Amino acid sequence: MSRFRVLVVEDSLTVRMHLCELVQADPTFELVGQAEDGKQAIELCLALRPDVVSLDMMMPVMSGLAATEYIMAYCPTPILVVSSSLNRGELFRTYEALAAGALDVIEKPHPGQENWDQQYLSVLKLVARIKVITHVRGRRNAPMAPALPLVARQQRLRLVAIGASTGGARALVEVLGVLPSDFPLPLLVVIHIAEPFGHAFVDWLGDHCALEVRLARHGQPLPSRGVVLAAPGLHLQLRDGVQVCERGPERLSCRPSVDVLFESVVQEYGASAAAVLLTGMGQDGARGMLALHNAGGVTIAQDEASCVVYGMPREAALLGAAQRILPLAEIGPALAALAASASGRTS
Repeated sequence: MSRFRVLVVEDSLTVRMHLCELVQADPTFELVGQAEDGKQAIELCLALRPDVVSLDMMMPVMSGLAATEYIMAYCPTPILVVSSSLNRGELFRTYEALAAGALDVIEKPHPGQENWDQQYLSVLKLVARIKVITHVRGRRNAPMAPALPLVARQQRLRLVAIGASTGGARALVEVLGVLPSDFPLPLLVVIHIAEPFGHAFVDWLGDHCALEVRLARHGQPLPSRGVVLAAPGLHLQLRDGVQVCERGPERLSCRPSVDVLFESVVQEYGASAAAVLLTGMGQDGARGMLALHNAGGVTIAQDEASCVVYGMPREAALLGAAQRILPLAEIGPALAALAASASGRTS
């Protein structure tokens, strides 16, 4: 069986040697190269064509973000970001790298941390198996495309719930980035992102769209508009119009869980809610979307061609849970049209 060819990029010699030793000791991998800055990473990626890149963010000469943008544009390769997540600047660069096409992020090991080596190898294997495509960032302020004729089936819309996983940072920016600041409905969002990286994601996402973005707060009423992002490591639900953030059992190995959110939305809003399922690995959200579909709500799944990983939306499609399957670029405009209908405006 062929092994995954790995390029390790890390400016710290100590960390780089540790990562290389882990890769070399695992029969699943073949270490084909190592680099200490982003410029070397690009050169080796072009020359060696690895199957997966383990990439640091903060490096001399050229950052991990710049390297990610170039690699995904000119020699698309699965990238796992290995970040120290110590400061706001590095966190924001990590989110930008995810938006530019990096597939996942893991925190660098620290003294006393248990099972990190196995976790790193496990995530690296998952990322290596994902087929990626050329990824050149589009213009964030591109004009809104004509909205498709997607309408609520029974009553006016009151809420939108969105779920995303691998590739979700970029997908959320594209969907939310076309919505105006006066978008009249609340949007509840669950994205699978590791706990050390989740909190600052609120500010980063807010910088990329006109909507107010806030972190879910237990016991707080649901706002009338804006984006509410599930807190890392906590399920987000609605009960009597109030946000409930609980650590409860994982669902399909996920916490927060898209299914948990969608199911609570069904109970609270039924046919007056919409659910959107974006790119991501696994099945989370598919059954919750089916429940909303059966309740008469609007359900939209991202199509295969525009997904980084066609996992969660595919499961929804196979269950017959998606009322519409749309390219990523059409989902935001579709939501805008639905909101215009909900507020009584013509779209």
